[in-house]
Amino acid sequence: MLKSYYTIANNGEHELTIRNSRFICSLARAYTEEEAKAFIQAIKKEHWKATHNCSAYLIGDQDEIQRAHDDGEPSGTAGVPMLEVLKKNDLHYVVAVVTRYFGGTKLGAGGLIRAYGKAVSSTLKEISLVERALQVPVAATVSYSGSGKLENKLLQSSSVVLDTAYTDQVTFTVGVPSDAVDAFQSEILDFMNGNVEFETGKPTYVDRPLTDSISETEWDLDEDE
Repeated sequence: MLKSYYTIANNGEHELTIRNSRFICSLARAYTEEEAKAFIQAIKKEHWKATHNCSAYLIGDQDEIQRAHDDGEPSGTAGVPMLEVLKKNDLHYVVAVVTRYFGGTKLGAGGLIRAYGKAVSSTLKEISLVERALQVPVAATVSYSGSGKLENKLLQSSSVVLDTAYTDQVTFTVGVPSDAVDAFQSEILDFMNGNVEFETGKPTYVDRPLTDSISETEWDLDEDE
């Protein structure tokens, strides 16, 4: 399993109008090729009247499965530029479908490449990206009298608080990188003067928002080809 990887924050879509043609990009997470294909078919069923439903997806920790489909557009003008945008942003486990409703103006090969790439990159900006980091959930249980102290400590740190449970005591479940569990527990134990109990769970992925800009090519949509 990857310690961390980039992907979309959530499934979503965004629409552009380029020279009277509608380009609707739909993005989703997909962890298997079957999931990617099912998503593509669902979009095709939804937009069955569209001129084209082009697609691209990346599956696998090392993007072992990469597919690009032009769906009737000239070869290499739709699926490939869509795939390149996903790859340039170092994304994993993502499927993209760009639906085109032809508006009567031909774009030419270069115009199509820019339009399909722009459709994906603009949608990535709309729905944003996250880093999925593999972390171990560590439950730190303290008394009510010590909960405020520990909560402030956690909020001021880089730790991700996954859950807070209130029973006869207070339990903060924190996502901690697998190679930092011992150090985290030692730090908290010292900070709380030993008045804390720990329980660790199975490693799981936790999403962290990314603030970096989306990578894209220079899409000059006004240029004729």
